Amino acid sequence: MRNVIVTGGSRGIGLAVARRLAALQYRVVAIARTAGPSGFPLLADDAGDHGASGPELVPFDLGHIDEIPQLVKKLHRCLGSIYALVNNAGIGTDGTLALMHNSKIEELLRLNLLSPIVLTKYVVRRMMADGGGRIVNIASIAAFTGYSGLSVYGASKSALVGFTRSLAREVGSMGINVNAVAPGFVDTELTGRLDESQRQQIARRSALGRLTSANEVAGAVEFLLGSHADGITGTVLTVDAGSTA
Repeated sequence: MRNVIVTGGSRGIGLAVARRLAALQYRVVAIARTAGPSGFPLLADDAGDHGASGPELVPFDLGHIDEIPQLVKKLHRCLGSIYALVNNAGIGTDGTLALMHNSKIEELLRLNLLSPIVLTKYVVRRMMADGGGRIVNIASIAAFTGYSGLSVYGASKSALVGFTRSLAREVGSMGINVNAVAPGFVDTELTGRLDESQRQQIARRSALGRLTSANEVAGAVEFLLGSHADGITGTVLTVDAGSTA
């Protein structure tokens, strides 16, 4: 059974990815700040070899950068080789740059960019030793298209795309594929906060006249982890219902 780590796996896109991959018989470890009532104590000192029919939730705050190396060490000890890492965790804090507090800017860049880079660093080391793997970074169409109030968020996602393409060249010869998925506005609890007129306005901008579903994004991740994507690396797969067409 192939082991996959999905960050931000307790809701939205991350949860959809975790559930879809688990249904395909991957062993999925979903990292989130809180494990919730169904959490599985994978990192407990007495954790043994447990099978799982669904995602296993591991509580961890990825904002604690200095603790990431130990997290990866424990996961590798409990799971064995790590086939794939899906970097999905992040925050979508919006606001005009001139009015955004410096602490909010730092928090967003820490969680959306620094954290996935550092996590990938330590997971890639394990993949290199184990003979290969897959990395999928969840970016955003904000990396390519400007949106008022999303300048810092867009900067973090643009940087993640650049990270994806350069890392693909660094580790490709070692059998590691690195790609990104760029969703548009996804129909999750976050866009659910918009009123109906706002949702309709966003939908009208897309070629398909609707929002993207989290499951459609999960399908793109599934493809990039599968055998049909063996020859694909350093690319960005856009899933946005045609918003950037």
